[in-house]
Amino acid sequence: MKKFNIRKVLDGLTAASSSSSSPQSSNRDNDVVLETLQSEHFQLCKTVRHGFPYQPSAMAFDPVQKILVIGTESGALRLFGRAGVECYCQHEGNAAVIQLQFLVNEGALVSALSDDSIHLWNLRQKIPAILHSLKFSRERITFCHLPFQSKWLYVGTERGNIHIVNVESFTLSGYVIMWNKAIELSSKTHPGPVVHISDNPMDEGKLLIGFECGIVVLWDLRSKKADYRYSYDEAIHSVAWHHEGKQFVCSHSDGTLTTWNVRSPAKPAQIITPHGKQPRDGKKPDPCKPILKVEYKTEKSGEPFMVLSGGLSYDTVGRRACLTVMHGKSTAVLEMDYPIVDFLTLCETPYPNDYQEPYAVVVLLERDLVVIDLAQTGYPSFENPYPLSIHESPVTCCEYFADCPAELIPALYSVGSRQKRQGYSKKEWPISGGNWGQGAQSYPEIIITGHADGSIKFWDASALMLQVLYKLKTAKVFEKVPAKEEKSSPDVVDEDPFAVHSLSWCPESRVLCMAAVSAHVIVYRFSKQEVTLETVQLLEVRMQCELNDVDSPEGGGDQASAVSTPGASSSPQCGTPHPSTSSASSSEGPRDNVPCLRVRSSALKQSPGYQVELVIQLLWVSGEPPQQISSLAVNSAYGLVVLGNGNGVAVVDYLQKTLLLNVTTAELHGSPDPHQRQPRSPRKGRHPSGGLCDGNDGAVTSEDRCKSPTSDARDGSFIHSRSSSMGSLDREAREVISCLHFCEIMSRNSELAPAPSLWLGTTLGTVLTVSLSVPSAPEQRLQQTVPVSFCGSLVRLKGGVLRMAVMDSTGSLVPPACEGWYDPNAPEEERERTRSRRTTSPSSSQENQDCQYAVVCSEKQAKVVAMPSQNCVYDHNITETSFVLRADVVVMSAGLCIACFCANGHIMTLSLPSLRPLLDVNYLPLTDMRIARTFCFSNLGQALYLTSPMEIQRLTYSQETCDNLQEMLGELFTPVETPEAPNRGFFKGLFGGGAQSLDREDLFGELAAGKASRSLAQHIPGPGSMEGMKGAASGVVGELARARIALDERGQKLGELEERTAAMMASADAFSRHAHDVMLKYKDKKWYQL
Repeated sequence: MKKFNIRKVLDGLTAASSSSSSPQSSNRDNDVVLETLQSEHFQLCKTVRHGFPYQPSAMAFDPVQKILVIGTESGALRLFGRAGVECYCQHEGNAAVIQLQFLVNEGALVSALSDDSIHLWNLRQKIPAILHSLKFSRERITFCHLPFQSKWLYVGTERGNIHIVNVESFTLSGYVIMWNKAIELSSKTHPGPVVHISDNPMDEGKLLIGFECGIVVLWDLRSKKADYRYSYDEAIHSVAWHHEGKQFVCSHSDGTLTTWNVRSPAKPAQIITPHGKQPRDGKKPDPCKPILKVEYKTEKSGEPFMVLSGGLSYDTVGRRACLTVMHGKSTAVLEMDYPIVDFLTLCETPYPNDYQEPYAVVVLLERDLVVIDLAQTGYPSFENPYPLSIHESPVTCCEYFADCPAELIPALYSVGSRQKRQGYSKKEWPISGGNWGQGAQSYPEIIITGHADGSIKFWDASALMLQVLYKLKTAKVFEKVPAKEEKSSPDVVDEDPFAVHSLSWCPESRVLCMAAVSAHVIVYRFSKQEVTLETVQLLEVRMQCELNDVDSPEGGGDQASAVSTPGASSSPQCGTPHPSTSSASSSEGPRDNVPCLRVRSSALKQSPGYQVELVIQLLWVSGEPPQQISSLAVNSAYGLVVLGNGNGVAVVDYLQKTLLLNVTTAELHGSPDPHQRQPRSPRKGRHPSGGLCDGNDGAVTSEDRCKSPTSDARDGSFIHSRSSSMGSLDREAREVISCLHFCEIMSRNSELAPAPSLWLGTTLGTVLTVSLSVPSAPEQRLQQTVPVSFCGSLVRLKGGVLRMAVMDSTGSLVPPACEGWYDPNAPEEERERTRSRRTTSPSSSQENQDCQYAVVCSEKQAKVVAMPSQNCVYDHNITETSFVLRADVVVMSAGLCIACFCANGHIMTLSLPSLRPLLDVNYLPLTDMRIARTFCFSNLGQALYLTSPMEIQRLTYSQETCDNLQEMLGELFTPVETPEAPNRGFFKGLFGGGAQSLDREDLFGELAAGKASRSLAQHIPGPGSMEGMKGAASGVVGELARARIALDERGQKLGELEERTAAMMASADAFSRHAHDVMLKYKDKKWYQL
C-alpha cells in the first residue's frame, strides 16, 4: 500500500506540472518526441450551420439579388443564395422574428422582432452585422412595410397607429397616423391591430391600411386624412394590390376573398369563397377556415394569378395544409407535407406598378422549403439544392471524417445519384444570388448521420458546404413491423426499432458497421454492382448469465449456450420462427432465444452501393430483452467486428460468419489463461458453460436498461450480482464496455514487432487487451479460425474510457490496420489484383526499450503509457467538477492532440504525448442530450454537433481555419444593376395617367414633421464591424456615402460662389477704375464747360 500511495502522489505531481515527470526508465525515450503544437495553433469559432431553420416564423426575398432569408422563433436568420451560399446570424435576446423586409438591391435587411425591436442588417459583408436597432417601448409592433426604393419604413402597431422610421439613421419621424383619425366615425370600437400596410402601386402618396376588425383605410399622406374607408364583417388577414392600383383583394377569417374597387368603398366588387360549397338556393356558402395570406399577381399576356394559403372547408378534417393557385378559371390545390408558415410569389420585376409576370412560389413550411414552378403545367416543384433534409427522420447519431480518401466522394455520389427522385421542374433553381467562397481548404470531408427510421446518410461536407451523397436504408433487411403493435411491457425496442445507435466506418476499405437500438449489428460492404441476395447471412448471439443468476422456470442447460443457431451462418429459416412482437411473455412462457426483429426471409435486391454482408442479432434471455450495444468497432484488415454492452463483449469474424468470442466483463478480469475460457463459435456447436456469467442481473428494470453506460458508472446505481462472491463482483456487475479499438502494438517486452490487438475500455476506467492471431495469407484467413488470447489489464483511469489510440516513437498517430477497397462482387482475378492490406508502419524494438505509446482518455483523465513496458509516462486530470462527453485523438496540420468536449460546455485540447493544456474555451453548456449524442471531433481542427433537431452546427478549433474563414465563406451581396423602371408611355406621361411619385422627405423629414417623442422608441447603435461600415458606406443606406456626396455638393456650391464673388470683385474693380477716370476728366472743369 505504501508503494501504491507514492505512485499516486507522483501521478498527481505529473498532472499538476506542464512538463510532467516520467518514470526513469522512459526519460530517454520521451525526449525523442518533439512536440510542435502550441497554444497559438488553436482558436475556437463557429463556421457554418446546415439544415432547415428550426421553428421558422418569417421569410423575405430580394428579387434583384435573388437572396432568400428565413427568420425563426429563436431570433435566428438564415440567408440562402445559390447552392453552397448560406449564412447564419443571430439576434441578441432570442426574440422571435415576426417580419423581414429587404432593402432591394442595396445589401441591407430590416428585421422586426416580437420584443418590439427593429434592426438594420448589413449584408455587404460575409458575416452580416447589425448597423442600427430601434426598440419601441410603448407600443407593440404588428406589421412593417418598406416601399421599393424608399428609405422610409412604415411600422404598424397593436394600438392601430402607424409610425415612420428613417432606415438611414434609424430615427422616428414626427409624422404619425393615429388610428382614431384613420377610421373616425366608421367604427364605434377600436379597429384592432394593424395587419397590413402598403402604398398604392400607382400613387405613392396613398397608403392602404388594414385593421384586424375588417376595416381598410386608404390614407392620403399629403393631406393627412382618409380618402376612402372599406368595411367588411369578417376579420382581415392580408391585402394584395392589382398592379394598376385600381383594385385590391382582402382575405378574411371566414375563408372568403373580397375584391374592392378603390373608388367604390360602399361594398366589395366581388366576394368569393374558393373552397366553400356553393348552395343552390343562393344562400351564403358555409364558412371555411381563414385564408391567412393572398397574393395577386398579373401577367401581360395572360390571366392574373391569385395564390392563397388556408381557406379549406371545416369538413376536411385531417387534410394536410394546402396552397391554392387560381389562374383564370382553373384552380389548383397543392397539398403540402407540413403546415404552411408563409409563402412568397417570385416575379420578374421588382416594380409594383408593372405587370408582375410571376414564375415561382416559395412556400415556407414548418419543416421544409418548397419552390413551385408556375410556368409549367401541373406546377412541379424545383429540386432543392440545399441540405434541408437532415431531419427527414430524427438524427440519432453522427460521425465526422475529415481528410478522407479522394476517391470516396465520387464513388458515393455515383451510386447516390441513382436514388434521386424524378418529376422536378427542368428549370434552374430560382434563388441564385451570391458567390461561392474562394478558400484554400480543399481536403475531402464526409459526415455520416444515423436516423431513427434506420436510414444512414452520407454527406459531402468539403469546403464548408453540405450535399447529400448517398442514403442507405437498413430497415430493408428486416420484415416490416406492424404499425399498431401491442406492447405489454416496455423494452429497448419502443417506437423506433430500427433507430441507428452507433456507427463504425473504415474509409479506406469502405466497410460500414452499424448498431441499432434493437440490439442488432449489420456489416455492409461497398459494391458498384447490383446483386440479389437470396438469403440474408444471419448470426445470432446469446449474451447471458450463469444458470444460477437467471430466474428461469425451465432451468434447462440450453440457456447457457452462447449462440442459438449452429453452423457458419444462420438464417431465419434454419431456426425457430421468431415473433416480431416485443412482449416479454406469451402463453408458452417467457421469450427466449429470439431476437427483437425478424430478418426478412425473401430475396433482397441490393442496388449498387452498400450491401449487406452479415446481420448479427442479440437474443432474448429468459424473458429479458438484450441490452443495447454500447460500443462498436470494425477492422477490415482482420475481417473482425466487435461489439460490447452491459453483458460483455462479442467478437465476430464477418468473413467466416462465425462468433470468435462471447464473454462477460467479469471474465475478462479473471484468469489470464485464455484456454480456460474457450472462446466460443457456432462452428463448435452449443456448449453449456457455467463459467460465462452475465455481468448484469436478469431482472434489471427497463428504466435502468435505458440508462447510458456512463451514467451508471457515475451515479453508482447498479444491480448486485447474486453470486456468492459479492465483494469481487460488485465492480463487474456495473461495468459496461464503453470503448473498443483495434491496433497493432507490442504488448510484451519479449515481442520484437507489433501484433494485432483489441483494446477494451470500460465505464470503470479499465483498459483490457486481447491478442489476435490473424493469419496473413488470404487463403488461410478464410479457412482457419482466428485465435484469441487475453493479455490482462493495461491501465486504469478515473471515469469511463472514451477514446484510445496508439502513437509511434516519433509522435505520429498509428492508425488501425486496414484493407484497401475492392469490389466484393467483382470477378476473382480483379479482386485479387485490387485487394491489398495496409498495415501500420513497422516499429523495431530493442530489448527493454519502448517504441510506442498508448493514449487513453476517459471522462475525467488522460494517460499516455509507454509500450511495451506499460509505464505511465504522462497523465492529466481533465476535469474535477464535470466530465468529458466526447473525446478524440485528432491529427492537426502541426501535430497530434486530444480534443475534449465536457458537460460544462468547455472544449479543450491537450498536447501529445505530454498532455499539456493548449486550449480551454467555455463554448456551449450542455442543455440538451442531443448535443451530447451528436457532438464529434475530426482531424484538422473540425467538429460539429446537432444544434437543433434540424440543424448541424460546424465549428473549428484550428487557428489556421479561423484565419482563412473569411475567404472560405460565400458572399451574399453581388453588384447587380437594378432593372429599369417601366415605361410610362407618351399619353400617360402627357395626361398624368402613370405612377405618381412622392417626395417623402418633404412629408416625413424633421423640418416638415418635427421630432418624434423620445419615450416612444430608443435608438441602439449596432455592433457592426468596421468592415461592415465600409461595406454599408458604398450603398444607398450608407450614411458616409451621403455625407461625402453632400460634402461634394457643398464644395461645388462653394466653388461656384467663389467664382461668382471673384467676378463681382472684378466688376467692382473695373467700375472703380472707370469712376476714377471720369472724376479725373471732369475735375478741373467748370460747370459751364461740361
